[in-house]
Amino acid sequence: MRGIGRINALPDELILKIFLHLDSKMSWDACSLVCKRWLMLQRLGRHTIRVGASASPHGLINLLARRFVNVRNVFIDESLSVSPPVQSGRRQRADQSPLSALRLHCLNEEDSGLDSYCLSDSSLSAIGDGFIKLEKLSLIWCSSITSAGLQAIAEKCRFLKSLDLQGCYIGDAGLAAVGECCTLLEDLNLRFCEGLTDTGMVQLTFGCGKTLKSLGIASCPKITDVSLEAVGSHCKYLEALSLDSNNIQNKGLVAIAKGCRLLKDLKLQCVNLMDEALQAVGIFCSSLELLALYSFQRFTDKSLIAIGKGCKRLKNLTLSYCYFLSEKGLESVAAGCPELMHLEVNGCHNIEACGVISIGKSCNRLSELALVCCPKIDDNALSEIGRGCKYLQALHLEDCSIIGDNAISGIARGCRNLKKLHIHQCYEVGNEGIIAVGQNCKFLTDLSLRFCDRVGDEALISIGEGCSLQHLNVSGCHLIGDAGITAIARGCPQLSYLDVSFLELGDIAMAELSEGCPLLTYIVLSDCHQITDVGLSYLARKCTLLETCHMVYCHGITEAGVATIITSCLKMKKVLVEKWKVSQRTKRRAGSIISYPCIDL
Repeated sequence: MRGIGRINALPDELILKIFLHLDSKMSWDACSLVCKRWLMLQRLGRHTIRVGASASPHGLINLLARRFVNVRNVFIDESLSVSPPVQSGRRQRADQSPLSALRLHCLNEEDSGLDSYCLSDSSLSAIGDGFIKLEKLSLIWCSSITSAGLQAIAEKCRFLKSLDLQGCYIGDAGLAAVGECCTLLEDLNLRFCEGLTDTGMVQLTFGCGKTLKSLGIASCPKITDVSLEAVGSHCKYLEALSLDSNNIQNKGLVAIAKGCRLLKDLKLQCVNLMDEALQAVGIFCSSLELLALYSFQRFTDKSLIAIGKGCKRLKNLTLSYCYFLSEKGLESVAAGCPELMHLEVNGCHNIEACGVISIGKSCNRLSELALVCCPKIDDNALSEIGRGCKYLQALHLEDCSIIGDNAISGIARGCRNLKKLHIHQCYEVGNEGIIAVGQNCKFLTDLSLRFCDRVGDEALISIGEGCSLQHLNVSGCHLIGDAGITAIARGCPQLSYLDVSFLELGDIAMAELSEGCPLLTYIVLSDCHQITDVGLSYLARKCTLLETCHMVYCHGITEAGVATIITSCLKMKKVLVEKWKVSQRTKRRAGSIISYPCIDL
């Protein structure tokens, strides 16, 4: 570029505003390569950094803090793999990522041994010193940090609004320091923080109770109802609560319900809670919009009746393995919560068809319905959903043994805005229902029919003629062959995901896919015995955007076919194949993207 480009005549503030409209890290990185000025501005405009496990976390944190001074969001996840140090004089591997190279560059000579691979209290102190504008901090499975490090963060990062400590073994003193210093804290996640007790939680609520809006507690065995009573007393503005504990009794949740009247989201997996607790939620939490109940064995329809009477704004309800619920509870929710938009019923074996029928009659705003392991839900129930829920966009059915074609046809005719349809292991569903979907649901983009073994080519021909799919899974539908997949290839040019495992497909289908679906990025061909290297060559030639390919137990595919698809698809990130089909040359070229099944086939 000769002279000064026109865009470089703009002031820094305006260029930064332009940068803020970039929608990906790749775009930011590309801008930083234009010139030194843009590199500097890109660093000033970077507000978020994400870091995995590092060979030298302390050095990496210091380096990032020097380069990106305006960072407000820091995410550190030590569950991600660590980059091993390289020995001096040895070339960097060709498959090593730039971030790995950066981490290795930060490796200090004195860093040796396992401890140097874990974020320490001194690293937390460096975060506090380097990112003075920090608002959101996420520390996932950082097992070496203690209360001392958390206290350092709390004292230095007074503007902190969100803190995620999942899997960190911090103690009460650290949590108390957060409550004392971070008086703007709104979001706190304490999943798997096994070192905490009620003492730390109570002290936290004294300090930031007025600002806390979201709280998550799971697998913290020393936290009891005492903590929840403190939350109920001091956190009047709490809007979201997630609890997973065997130690919580009715007393704690009742205190939450009485004290946190603005509660909107409530997720519970507490086996000792009974009707008294959920009845209190129904009485006092009139603003509740989301309720998720998992593995409840001690409450009955009385709880849902109270929810239906008191929570008129409820929009999202999940009931998972709540064994003592019947259709009466669901009927109460349908009658009292007309704004319900999402309903998931999973493993509630006593809920019969009339409960779902009542949802269809009363909740005409329903947009998403999931029924999993519901053996008593029949065609009449789904037909009522089709008649009453015109705005339904997503339907998930799994292991519902008596639902058949009449139900799917009723949904197709009534719910013409359907975009996502997943039907898994519903053995009474066949061609008739899916043909109706193809004829009526023109907006469908996501179809999954796993192990629906009565669905054949006629159904897919209808889908190919009527819908423009982006996602298709017909794994285990053994009646589907080349004709059905050919219809999809010719009618769905936007297809990006395809799972045809366990089908008797041949190379003809692969040739059609290569011609008709150039946007394909993810394909599963496992157990397709008739596909050969020729079929793979068709895919490799035209589907150049492929990133993932599973081809385990495909008898016709050899090491030559594996090599072809790996060398031709330059964007490939994962190939799953038997180890004996990978040549040494292919392994040297692309060993980092090749995965093998757990059991050699």
